[in-house]
Amino acid sequence: MSNKVLVFSEVRDGELRNVSIEAIAAGKMQADGAEVVGVLVGESVAHLSGSLINYGADRVVVVNHPDLKNYTTDGYQQAYMQVIESENPNFIIMGHTAMGKDLSPRIAMKLKAGLISDAIGIERDGSDVIFTRPIYSGKAFEKKRVRDGIVFATIRPNNIAPLEKDVTREGEVVHFNVVIQDIRTVIQNVIRKATGGVDLSEAKIIVSGGRGVKDSEGFKPLQELADVLGGAVGASRGACDAGYCDYALQIGQTGKVVTPDLYFAIGISGAIQHMAGMSNSKVIVAINKDPEAPIFKAADYGIVGDLFEIVPILTEELKNALNVKAVV
Repeated sequence: MSNKVLVFSEVRDGELRNVSIEAIAAGKMQADGAEVVGVLVGESVAHLSGSLINYGADRVVVVNHPDLKNYTTDGYQQAYMQVIESENPNFIIMGHTAMGKDLSPRIAMKLKAGLISDAIGIERDGSDVIFTRPIYSGKAFEKKRVRDGIVFATIRPNNIAPLEKDVTREGEVVHFNVVIQDIRTVIQNVIRKATGGVDLSEAKIIVSGGRGVKDSEGFKPLQELADVLGGAVGASRGACDAGYCDYALQIGQTGKVVTPDLYFAIGISGAIQHMAGMSNSKVIVAINKDPEAPIFKAADYGIVGDLFEIVPILTEELKNALNVKAVV
């Protein structure tokens, strides 16, 4: 086994996901002098290798294959396993995303390795790497280390700070051929639901609405606020169940888990199931007309009042403060 960190990078719509860059930084934290190798898998993804090197990768392995244009469990698992067998790393890291959650346990099983999932912090203790991960829906945290074998972990987006981009860094780019066969799932077409221009799971600012928005029209002022701040719109399960918005926006125990720098909880009561998905946000702002709403116990800032009066005022003030002339 070589002294090497293998970082599996995710590509969406021809661009690197932010968590891929964060994973490189996480790989550097584990490395302690080891080579950090970024892995790009897909169709026509070689042009992204320079970005991985700029953000800290020492070398990049590129896997281009027509059967890997769209993500499938079978195809990507085969490609990743062939890269792992060729590179023989002692560390593997990837994002704790929908793809990462699907692939990582399968790969760990194939490798007969343990898996530390959803890590939000990494530190070294001598030769050991210690991971911090949330448990009990974010109410507590545990520290884990791997005593023997491959260290395999997934990291939660927006928790590991990426390294500074250095356009002068150079590194080798290797093209690796894989054999893909017996794919049981064929993607014929991808239909994307409109959820705004910012990826919810990686957004630094999220404006989230609950049952208090009353109907689908109630999300329009939230979208305007999000647009002004360059953020994304989210929702509680209650709002999704009521048909106010698509389930793609759901945040909570049965939805997405997010950790933005700033989270607006608007018309959200603060049920424990929703808190499980956003309680680790750096700053929480709650707007609710019920002063006894549980969300205020978790909020850093709370505003008691009618959201339909407060949100437009807040949006207008932010437009003026940020010198935003118009929202497209």
